[in-house]
Amino acid sequence: MKIVLATSNKHKIQEIKDILKDYKIYSWDEFITPFDIVEDGKSFKENALIKSSSVYKKINDENLIIISDDSGISVKALNNEPGIYSARYSKQANDKSNREKLISNLKSLNIKSSFAFYTAAIGISSKFGNFCTHGYMYGKVIDQEFGENGFGYDSLFIPNGYDLTLAQISKEEKDKISHRFKALQNAKYILRALYKATK
Repeated sequence: MKIVLATSNKHKIQEIKDILKDYKIYSWDEFITPFDIVEDGKSFKENALIKSSSVYKKINDENLIIISDDSGISVKALNNEPGIYSARYSKQANDKSNREKLISNLKSLNIKSSFAFYTAAIGISSKFGNFCTHGYMYGKVIDQEFGENGFGYDSLFIPNGYDLTLAQISKEEKDKISHRFKALQNAKYILRALYKATK
């Protein structure tokens, strides 16, 4: 069973490969030329399934299982922004500018931290249909960056039970507590069922 990741994000690809190390994982650009997918869903689940189903249809190989990830951070003080718009929160839509906008918005409210949580939705598309699992990680965001590891908003997020940001802890430690890890652990149940169904 071949699993294809519907993403070009090298950080996500490596993280997913590390967590699903018992499976043979491929990037979608090994099968097709990556193309723009309009993520116009109203939730992480909808966007994850838009991505996985679009790539499944494009590759058109029923022997493949397509996995996608849609994830982001929701900040209570900002009315749960950026949420599903986390990757394109700023005009530049890159990690650095997205973090800068988040910090600026916190400062505009004259607060240094806020309760926040990460959400990850894993979309799974195959000849047996479309499925989705979720994972969450709770903590707080702060108005300063700390740490060099990770990506996205990791340098601003302190998980519950920690005094360090995700960017200050090791990748191995992050993988044990992350929203994506939890969502992928749930996805393993579906992958095992799909694997048995193909035999």
